[in-house]
Amino acid sequence: MPASTPHIGDKRPVIRQLDDAAINRIAAGEVVERPASAVKELIENALDAGARRIDVSYADGGKTLIRVVDDGYGIAADDLPLALSRHATSKIDGSDLLNIHTFGFRGEALPSLGAVGRLTITSRVVGEAGAMIRVAGGKMEPVKPAAINGGTVVELRDLFYATPARLKFLRTDRAEVQAIGDVVKRLAMAEPFVSFTLRDVSGGGEGRLTFRADAQTGDLFDALHGRLRQVLGAEFAENALKIEAEREGVALTGYAALPTFSRGSAVMQYLYVNGRPVRDKLLVGALRGAYFDFLSRGRHPAAVLFLECDPHRVDVNVHPAKSEVRFRDPGTARGLIVSALRHALADSGHRASTTVAGATLGAFRPEPTGRVYQMDRPSQGALNTAYQMQAPVVETPGFAEAAVPSARFEPPIEEDAPTDLPLGAARAQVHENYIIAQTKDGMVIVDQHAAHERLVYEKLKAQMADSGVASQALLIPEIVELSEGDAARLLELADDLARLGLVVEPFGAGAIAVRETPAILGNVNAKGMILDILDELADLGDSLTVQARLEAVLSSVACHGSIRSGRRMQAEEMNALLREMEATPHSGQCNHGRPTYVELKLKDIERLFGR
Repeated sequence: MPASTPHIGDKRPVIRQLDDAAINRIAAGEVVERPASAVKELIENALDAGARRIDVSYADGGKTLIRVVDDGYGIAADDLPLALSRHATSKIDGSDLLNIHTFGFRGEALPSLGAVGRLTITSRVVGEAGAMIRVAGGKMEPVKPAAINGGTVVELRDLFYATPARLKFLRTDRAEVQAIGDVVKRLAMAEPFVSFTLRDVSGGGEGRLTFRADAQTGDLFDALHGRLRQVLGAEFAENALKIEAEREGVALTGYAALPTFSRGSAVMQYLYVNGRPVRDKLLVGALRGAYFDFLSRGRHPAAVLFLECDPHRVDVNVHPAKSEVRFRDPGTARGLIVSALRHALADSGHRASTTVAGATLGAFRPEPTGRVYQMDRPSQGALNTAYQMQAPVVETPGFAEAAVPSARFEPPIEEDAPTDLPLGAARAQVHENYIIAQTKDGMVIVDQHAAHERLVYEKLKAQMADSGVASQALLIPEIVELSEGDAARLLELADDLARLGLVVEPFGAGAIAVRETPAILGNVNAKGMILDILDELADLGDSLTVQARLEAVLSSVACHGSIRSGRRMQAEEMNALLREMEATPHSGQCNHGRPTYVELKLKDIERLFGR
């Protein structure tokens, strides 16, 4: 043991009561983590006060100034000192901590801000005179008269000046500004009928407007859709599916994007419980589970979802920041999210996101070049190539098949060709992998392997749900050599694999015999399919349910039964594939979340050629 330790001494420690200033600073450490936390608390107070317009200003990333102006009910002059007292609130009466219908209820935000910064509150209630109160480092000044039209202005200067050590843990101004903007946008999406502005006044004066969201009109879904267009952009709004479902007293509303509008991280996932923005692992897991069939690992869905339920069924008093919740019946909430999103994705049919076409057009656009002057002359090599292209064609015996084109074109368009259907009529196959189809107002490029992979997968899922996947016995069982660990892992799931039409048996140490394969696949490379299944099981681990793991295995099985790249298809086959895609849900993306087709409108194609 060391000669001296900081926890052992000769003097007996004495228990003492901390003063109010120390208590408030300790509480502020939980409630006010950074400038964005202060902005969140002040905006929520404004919303609880019935504000219809909220203006937020900040300077130096919120470190030197945060100002929130609202047109709410206001605070009476006599109530201003009480508003700065700990655990004083107008939101609840304290008799039922579960029956909470407001953002705030703990009564800690304002006293915490006043304990670590210089806080000024100016407010006026209708029919009364305006008043102002200041508190700095926990020291409160008397209430004074003030001129204000209505509502409340809360101004916080020099955040953490009373606790300088906290300033060292703040990030750069740019990072703090980004966090403030994220808070404002999250709350703006929850309140589409309220106007929000965010302004940077670091340089003094009126500053620079960084975000604005005007109040929306119409019904709830129209207002929310308009607000999401303002906050998340037009691309999300164009590719979002309306979500509306209810189960056992829990309602779910919002918008979820198509799988092909996925992101590389979870930055576009916004979840709310009774209007409160939350970061809940249960809800995030449910969202991921709903898109499990449609996205590859490493891709994340985009969604804005609102759960509404009786306040008694959810506990929001888990953490002072109120960003975590606990459900009394978490299974109901999770099941509602998964089922509602899966129904919405199924109803979207073969639809793919518009961003796929935009990316394709961007790839088609030529690189910008400098100005070509009249005196510029082509190189001699370019001239020789041009002359050769203009030379007459001479038939040479023995060289008729020297150059085989990479595209096969079908006969001219017939009058009864189904070009008015969503995916049009097949006109060519390029590089034995891509189908070119003509639609009424454009063209469609289809990845034949990816599209057929999704179609086979959906058929296999339907068969498994009905009575199990039909299997076909192999005339000669195929023996697959594996490691003992891989063989044991596969044989543990032998019964489940049999439901998928894949029958395997042990065949000595470190080997298995494949006796039956899914009939829908026809001739299949059993060894390659077994190895892919093992890879899928290794990647998934034990993080998913048995059903989810089965569907993941089924996805790998479907890949082996799909039309392979490099296979030549006749016009009838290509059109049959297009019609089946139109009739199959989720056919707009393959099992790994990639688009199965790209649609280009005629006007966009003409724009590429400057027409």
